[in-house]
Amino acid sequence: MEEPLARAKHVRYFKRCLALLPPQVQELDTSRMTLAFFALSGLDLLGALGEVEHMKTDIIDWIYAQQILPDKDNPDMNLRCCGFRGGSFGGVPFNASESPKAFPYDRSHVAMTYSALTCLLILGDDLSRVNRRAVIEGLKSLQNEDGSFSFATDGEESDMRFVFCACCVCYILKDWSGVDQEKIKGYIRRSKGYDHGFGQGPYLESHGGSTFCAVASLVLMGQLENTFTLEEQEKIREWCLRRQQTGFNGRPNKDVDTCYSFWVGATLELLGCKDYINWTYVREFVMSTEGSVTGGFGKSPDAHPDPMHSYLGLCGLSIGGEADLIPLFSALNISKRTKEWLTKIHEQRLM
Repeated sequence: MEEPLARAKHVRYFKRCLALLPPQVQELDTSRMTLAFFALSGLDLLGALGEVEHMKTDIIDWIYAQQILPDKDNPDMNLRCCGFRGGSFGGVPFNASESPKAFPYDRSHVAMTYSALTCLLILGDDLSRVNRRAVIEGLKSLQNEDGSFSFATDGEESDMRFVFCACCVCYILKDWSGVDQEKIKGYIRRSKGYDHGFGQGPYLESHGGSTFCAVASLVLMGQLENTFTLEEQEKIREWCLRRQQTGFNGRPNKDVDTCYSFWVGATLELLGCKDYINWTYVREFVMSTEGSVTGGFGKSPDAHPDPMHSYLGLCGLSIGGEADLIPLFSALNISKRTKEWLTKIHEQRLM
């Protein structure tokens, strides 16, 4: 008989993540938006958003206060920096609605913009306060000549993670004018390795996370079939299926890890072959990492739970059909309930 999911403990875990985190994660202070996403989307998958209903308005206002808006006197001055930051660490005054004076070095982060938009959708916001033009203009400044995206203006890192985030932002806002899709397709093609997985960029080692980002980006653009032949897609499936040991690992000869139940499991779902996965083994591994006292999931049975692995562990279980969880819309990494709300927003904008 299968061990039941400790739903109540997981609900309490994600509620704690919204309110208080231990000192060990203080280095993630600049990424509070992503931590909020893990907690809110985790509660969404658990069907427990009602637990934070009393906080909803305050959370939405906090998210909008992290939106970097065009300067009120000279809108073009900081347009390339617009989007969302990861938190209020920059000392910018709290303002959830009005365009302030631009602050030096105040730049958006494409992953935080993705996290902010998904959090707003999860909470039932209609995105009416999002400055869509500014967000799209900010995206334009992040795409590099090779098709990749930097995380911020003048940012040194550029890889497949930020390609995925940019595609999610365009899909959510239903506006692809901020990216060059042909350049993205070229970057993804060049990042495919000899073994048919995808690295963070060309000539880099294939990895489960970057393979998901590459495939999901193409799916969101509606360009998977136009970029890879059926034979090539079959090779990608084979690489992903070879990642299953009990759970999944992210690279050959590496240990299995809870998060890859999502990264690899979701990729296989997007490629139409999740039924080839032995979900019994995946579930057994993920459940072995469950925090018996605190709730949440760790990366392995001997690891403490953390927000990312706790959320992605739930995502993997949801893809596998866990009865106590809301189904996942894998391409955006949000629940299908939230995806339905996004579809309604898109339909309303067309009226």
